[in-house]
Amino acid sequence: MSTQAIKFYQTGTFTVGNRLLDPAQRSVQATVARTNSINSGHRACQGCGEALGARYAIDAAMAATNNRLIAANATGCLEVFSTPYPETSWQIPWIHSLFGNTAAVATGMAAALKVKGRGDVRVVAQGGDGGTTDIGFGCLSGMFERNDDVLYICYDNQAYMNTGVQRSSATPPAARTATTMSVGAHPGNVFGQGKDLPAIAMAHGIPYVATATVADLRDLEAKVEKAMSIHGARYIHILVPCPLGWGTASHETIRIARLARETGLFPVFEATYGEVTGVSKIRHRLPVEDYLKPQRRFAHLFAPHPDIETIARIQQMADRNIRKFGLVEGGAQ
Repeated sequence: MSTQAIKFYQTGTFTVGNRLLDPAQRSVQATVARTNSINSGHRACQGCGEALGARYAIDAAMAATNNRLIAANATGCLEVFSTPYPETSWQIPWIHSLFGNTAAVATGMAAALKVKGRGDVRVVAQGGDGGTTDIGFGCLSGMFERNDDVLYICYDNQAYMNTGVQRSSATPPAARTATTMSVGAHPGNVFGQGKDLPAIAMAHGIPYVATATVADLRDLEAKVEKAMSIHGARYIHILVPCPLGWGTASHETIRIARLARETGLFPVFEATYGEVTGVSKIRHRLPVEDYLKPQRRFAHLFAPHPDIETIARIQQMADRNIRKFGLVEGGAQ
């Protein structure tokens, strides 16, 4: 999938440039018609990647469905910071589910709409990596297996951030969390554990699976819009850096997400019925150190002495992704 048909050549400026485009070419976030489905006033941390991801994704889904959308939302950061009782930042019909049954609740919503003959109203389910890869895994697999007409969006910040930064099955190897501390001979999260949810979704043979990051707005919006044009079970996995849990500066969120892709650690692709159909190529391939060093959760890999062996193992993971998905133009390794 290639959505970067428009090239921007702006240097030494902080202007976005979208206002120089024809309105039909502007991103959803660059138009006055955007719905602001998650509005201002929420309690997200500064630089929260999840707040950005949700705003981009849901506004794009609203645009694709003519503003006929209902969302189910798992317990977690997104739910907590957007709906502190008795307030809410949501400007759409929105249901808070339990931590683990979001996919099931969304399935019930889609079934009810079908019975009522409301085929014009679509359903989105949202959850973090904890509520998706761990607690809600069974309900999600059931949704995929039944091919229910729901788009499930996972906002992946790679740990249980809302409850104190505990490890989830999306936490990367060697990362420090409250439950994988940087102590012992092999500090941080162990290698060989966890789940590759996009690959598991693909294994179900559902109509559409995609990954995205908050660093590429047009790609994210295009994938959401495409998903909403399809009926059946769909899954989008969005990398959303967490300044608090990752130990990064709040203004670095977009750069960190971009580095995850440019190093090959987070492959950005889309798949149809289990087959990869599009890949976002790496523009400037970078070593994994460029991604790891700005994050305090990986600080133990560099001080007091560089852990060359562990860094090399992480580099091998990136290299494997690059080979598997063909992330480098021309097939260079």
